[in-house]
Amino acid sequence: MEFKNPQEELERFRSRLAVAGGFVLFCFTLLFVRFVWLQIVQHDYYQTRAEDNRISLVPVVPNRGLILDRNGVVLARNYSAYTLEITPSKTLDLEQLIDGLETIIDIQPKDRKRFKKLLEESRNFESLPIRTRLTDEEVAKFIAHRYRFAGVDIKARLFRQYPGGAFASHMLGYIGRVNDKDMETIEARELDANYRGTDHFGKTGLEQHYEFDLHGTTGFEQVEIDAGGRAVRTLARTSPVAGNNLTLTVDVELQRIAEQAFGDRKGALVAIEPSTGGILALVAVPNYDPNVFVDGIDTQSWKELNESPDKPMVNRALNGAYPPGSTFKPFMALGALTLGKRRPEQQISDPGFFNFGGHHFRDDKKGGHGMVDMYKSIVQSCDTYYYMLANDMGIDNISAFMGKLGFGSRTGIDIDGESEGVLPSQAWKRKRFKKPEQQKWYAGETVSIGIGQGYNAYTPIQLAHATAIVANGGVVFRPHLVKFITDTLTGRQSLIEPKPTRDLGLKAEHIEVIRNAMVGVNKEGTGARAFAGAEYVSAGKTGTAQVYSLKGADYKAGAVKKELRDHALFIAFAPADKPTIALAVLVENGGFGAQAAAPIARQVLDYYLLGKRPNAPAPVDEAAVEEDKE
Repeated sequence: MEFKNPQEELERFRSRLAVAGGFVLFCFTLLFVRFVWLQIVQHDYYQTRAEDNRISLVPVVPNRGLILDRNGVVLARNYSAYTLEITPSKTLDLEQLIDGLETIIDIQPKDRKRFKKLLEESRNFESLPIRTRLTDEEVAKFIAHRYRFAGVDIKARLFRQYPGGAFASHMLGYIGRVNDKDMETIEARELDANYRGTDHFGKTGLEQHYEFDLHGTTGFEQVEIDAGGRAVRTLARTSPVAGNNLTLTVDVELQRIAEQAFGDRKGALVAIEPSTGGILALVAVPNYDPNVFVDGIDTQSWKELNESPDKPMVNRALNGAYPPGSTFKPFMALGALTLGKRRPEQQISDPGFFNFGGHHFRDDKKGGHGMVDMYKSIVQSCDTYYYMLANDMGIDNISAFMGKLGFGSRTGIDIDGESEGVLPSQAWKRKRFKKPEQQKWYAGETVSIGIGQGYNAYTPIQLAHATAIVANGGVVFRPHLVKFITDTLTGRQSLIEPKPTRDLGLKAEHIEVIRNAMVGVNKEGTGARAFAGAEYVSAGKTGTAQVYSLKGADYKAGAVKKELRDHALFIAFAPADKPTIALAVLVENGGFGAQAAAPIARQVLDYYLLGKRPNAPAPVDEAAVEEDKE
């Protein structure tokens, strides 16, 4: 029988105990070290993490600034309403969820389409509205059934509203959901933090150009939340600062009368205060209702607007480029005086055509106007006079002078996307065409330029701007819509100073010649019928621009498709001696300028100068005799 050695067993036990004790001590040492690391070394870090889990920063979107006319009439404002919103990341089956919501809240197919469009454009964790502007009854219904719908909630949001609907829509523009392109613009300005929580961004018009003035400063709330992510209480709040308000140079009543004067006709009107460059009215018709874009326009409505043959989304005042027709003649005459190519009393003989290179350029009046000086050439709108004048001046001289008046370049108005138009020249043609035979400028092309045809294509605002420059004696102001910007926090107004951009140095006697001739147009010339009995003296010029070539045939509006009929134009300023308003009117496919455009201008000037309000849209004067057809 083998006996155990007690001493040896004791030593073995003690060794095991020491190892176990060492191991336990080592473990406690590790725990202590970890405890020190977590509680002391990393204390600030984990305290911050804990606070982040307990406290959430919620952006508070500011009120968007108001847009008001020069008299304080509100054109764009905000209001608060309830929306039913879904957070896609918190639900498994969106379609089933929406079907369930539809049993208690009225959700139309257009709401579903809009939601689907927003879903494609947005991040998955964002809450998106499935229904907006809920009634109190609908809010109460949902709250009673909220437990059934995970990821769905009621939120109060600010909505942009345009009280006038389609009124002045091309000028005001609209806001829409923030997209990737908008985010690029925001990030380029390093304004990401200020746009947290912001859903909308200015897309067109003043809403777009003054986006960063109108938006305001985003506020924040520190909200304590529980383990379920529900808000418990608000710990602190930094209030948002509302966006700045815009006060315009526009007279809302003048704008309204100008729009109504068009009736159901397409076209544009721009009225400018010559001494400041302030826009008094900017009309582009047909227009659209910007309110439909605020919630996100549905696909069908967008298709109808975008594919409409009337093109209501096109801002004809800034983006429509048209031949100016005979409204170009006063500027041609002013250029001839400035360049020494004509004297006011100098006469030409008009046989009813101008023969150049074996081609007859016809005057509208068969048999011609006889002996014609500069005054008569404008009053009676003699084409032959300007055929000859254009040939004598040459295309590059014409281009250089007209460029000074703003033709063929953006005016700089405070709306983005303005078109340049086309101011033809030899250099322009070389750049425009690729083939060498197309790049050559032919002298015969210059002849048609003289009467506002050929390659000439200008926007209505360019035509109004040039008219304002002549009315202002050659002093140029940048056309602008905003008069001043009001800081809603301090009340301080930042005035858009009406400083002239340049003085063309035109001679007063030359301006006077053109002024007198344009006064003659409305007294005894092509605009006389439209301005018969006016209680003020105005200066004007009618114009008619061909949409397609007649190829020598007589023009008969009734025999031509409506979309191929001539455009009607009219420019004017008044009072003639001290102008306070200058304007340009375009009626698309309206026929003769004296028939369609001049009566619209008469209604606008009557209201602005006399306060007279018309009872109906401006009539088409079928009896008017127009002599500036080409």
